[in-house]
Amino acid sequence: MIRGILAAAFIGAASLVAHAQGYPAKTVTVVVPFPPGGSSDMIGRVLGQKMGEELKGTFIVENKAGATGAIGAGYVKNAAPDGYTLLVSSLAVFVVNPHLQKTLAYDPSKDFDLITVAVQAPNVLVANPQQKVANVKELIDFLKKNPDKATFASSGAGSSDHLTAELFWQLTGTKAIHVPYKGGAPAIQDVMAGHADFSFQNINAVLPQIQAGKLKALAITSTRRSPLLPNVPTLTESGVKGAEVYSWQAMAAPKGLPPAVKAKLHGAAVAALKDPAVAKQLTDQGFEIVGDTPEQFAKFQQEELARWKKVIETGHITAN
Repeated sequence: MIRGILAAAFIGAASLVAHAQGYPAKTVTVVVPFPPGGSSDMIGRVLGQKMGEELKGTFIVENKAGATGAIGAGYVKNAAPDGYTLLVSSLAVFVVNPHLQKTLAYDPSKDFDLITVAVQAPNVLVANPQQKVANVKELIDFLKKNPDKATFASSGAGSSDHLTAELFWQLTGTKAIHVPYKGGAPAIQDVMAGHADFSFQNINAVLPQIQAGKLKALAITSTRRSPLLPNVPTLTESGVKGAEVYSWQAMAAPKGLPPAVKAKLHGAAVAALKDPAVAKQLTDQGFEIVGDTPEQFAKFQQEELARWKKVIETGHITAN
């Protein structure tokens, strides 16, 4: 009986090794749970193309948008854990949705094998160029004197830019009117047009408009100034402590991924991010390359879950 058990275990292990050696034997689908054109979509396509080259296979991107990423994430959760369905998403799916959606169809801490945080990018506090407010100090003074008068546009309730604004208000003892849009593009357009006053937006989304003078940058949420916006101070430099915020995109797979396949995927993802052409393409747009290990990703996820839970509960934020 013992010999039979050992033989079965050996056969199972050999099968897993053979599966990993032949991976990928068919098309790999990279699910992006947001519409085309956003940061997650771009990172998913960059990774998919380069990982396909690294692993000599075909990676395609499939957009499954809805419910702030929850629909696509639920789809990946229910897929076979064989390495042929992957998820590339922003922090919304991994650390925000659990605190906003009461009937979430997945548990980000239990239902995925985390592969890597691919990139991160700070947010920039931007305003219409005609705004009289010239810096963060003046903005704080204005908000304190005019509570609930200024509008802050965001790409949606619970988005990185919305939560950054909430954190900013909590840290400075101020408040403003949150105006959620269906995506970052319309929010940015309305700030440029003067229909909304301010917004915290991913640097890669507003860099061209800042450089063209269509938006005024007041501060950046990174730990240090961005080389792409060297004259824009950090929020810490501006007197707001504890407001370092990064939006980020990461890769995961359904729970139960064979370890050898997981190792292959992680190696290919990191190699893709380290490719000189890819790294330049991303850093030129304001992204910072991360490419951490699954273990580091898991630790980071728990830290982010705790951080945004506090912000969401303090601000009484809902997904509506």
